[in-house]
Amino acid sequence: MRKLSRPLLALSICAAPLFAGALLVQIGDPAANPEAVAKHAVVVARITACRSPEKTTLTATAEGSVNGERRSIPLKVSALSTAGTFAIVREWPDEGNWVVKLVATNPDYKNYAISVLVPFEGDRFTWAAIKHYFHAPTDAEVAAILDANHITQISH
Repeated sequence: MRKLSRPLLALSICAAPLFAGALLVQIGDPAANPEAVAKHAVVVARITACRSPEKTTLTATAEGSVNGERRSIPLKVSALSTAGTFAIVREWPDEGNWVVKLVATNPDYKNYAISVLVPFEGDRFTWAAIKHYFHAPTDAEVAAILDANHITQISH
């Protein structure tokens, strides 16, 4: 028993820093937030940062494919009254396949970003297809989501 307890103790000490100081982005349904509904939000994002949450920035971009052409549209991120909660409004055209790319950064978490790709079908995002990353998504990762979403987006 003693031989087993030492490695477990060492492992727990080494693993603790991995979970300390988390930076997270959670996606929420705007219909559940009256303030987001009033702002006509299509996505609600909640940021959690253990260190200096006030320094965290969130950027949003609509990444799309319209008639085979890639498009990128910066989106406005509006703070809601609940600390760390933001609304994103639809600012992209109806045609094409679209993914909202959210990237959170904080200078206290050097060389680290947390991000989420939120695919849309029409006016609603697809819960099951949301992808979380521990880095800013690459163009290839965005393209993969757009390609997968294209199957269901034949015509409107």
